[in-house]
Amino acid sequence: MDQTTAQNPAAGSVETVLREELAHGDALIATIAPILRHLLANDEHSVFSDEIIARVRGMLSDIARQLLIEYETAAESPDPRDIAPDRITAMVEGLIGHAGFLAHIHALALEWQLTERMQARLALDPVLSPLLQALVSSSEPQVSSSAMALLAAQARFATSQRRMQLPCAELPGDLLHAALLVLRGVSSDQEVASRVEQAVRGRFDESRSRLGLISRLVIGMGGGATAALSVTHAGVGIFLSALALASGQDRDMAVLATNEGQLARLAVALRASGLKTQTIEEQFESLHPEVALPVGFENLGSDSAAALLARAASFPGG
Repeated sequence: MDQTTAQNPAAGSVETVLREELAHGDALIATIAPILRHLLANDEHSVFSDEIIARVRGMLSDIARQLLIEYETAAESPDPRDIAPDRITAMVEGLIGHAGFLAHIHALALEWQLTERMQARLALDPVLSPLLQALVSSSEPQVSSSAMALLAAQARFATSQRRMQLPCAELPGDLLHAALLVLRGVSSDQEVASRVEQAVRGRFDESRSRLGLISRLVIGMGGGATAALSVTHAGVGIFLSALALASGQDRDMAVLATNEGQLARLAVALRASGLKTQTIEEQFESLHPEVALPVGFENLGSDSAAALLARAASFPGG
C-alpha cells in the first residue's frame, strides 16, 4: 500500500486496488502452513525468522509434553515427567498436521513478536495497557474483577511466551479437542488415553482462558468497545480481539493482518470495524509508520470493506 494511486479516485477504483492486494495476501496465507511444516521438520529458517520458528516449535513441544505427562500420570508411571524425546516428536508431528492448530500457534508467536515491537518502539507495556488499567480501576465491581482476571492472564501469557510455552488450558476448545485426538493416536493404551481426555476436559473452561477473558471484556464494553480498537490504548492482545470481533474475522486472521504482506487486510478490517480514516491512519502510524493508506481510501465505506473481507480468505493455514 502506498500513495501512487491517482488523485481522488472513485470508491470503485480503491476497492479494485484493495481487492487485488487482498488476493495477493490470500496467496501468501495459503503458503504459511506448508512453509511452517517444512521449516519445523527440516530446521531451515530462511523464509521465516528464527525467532518465530523457535517459538512455534517451543509451544508445540510444550503442549505435547503436558499431555504426555498427563498420560504417564494416569498410567501410574514411576516418573511421569521422564518422557522419551521420540514420543514428544510424534505428538508434535501430529499437532503440526492439523492446519488450524498450526495456524493458531503461529498467530500467538506473531502476536508476541508484535507485543515486543510495540514495547520497544512505543514503550507499550505488554501486560498493563492504559485501557486495562482504567478497567481495573473501575468503580463497577464486575468490570474491575474481570479486568483483574485478564491482567493476571496477560501476565501469565507474557511469562509463557518468554519461555516459549503455552498451557493447554489456554487453547481454544476445538484445538484442545484436536490435541487430545493426537494424544489418542500416539498412545499405546486407549483406556489410559480416554481417562486423560476425560480429566483434561473436566478441568477445561475456555471462558477463563486469556482469549476468553478478552472477548468477554470487549463484548461487555458495548458501544465503548471502539476504545479497544486503538492499539496504543488497548494493548496488542485486546486490540487484536476487538479487531476480530468488530470486523467479523477469526482472531488468528486478525493477527496475520498486522504482519507485513497483509496490510491491505489490516486497512480493510479497520474500515469494516467502523473506524474513520483518521483513526485508521493513527493505527498504521503505531503499527507500520512507514506505510500510508492509498489515496482515495476515505471513499471506501464500511459495508464495502466488510464485503471485501468476506470474499477474502477466512481461515489462516487452511
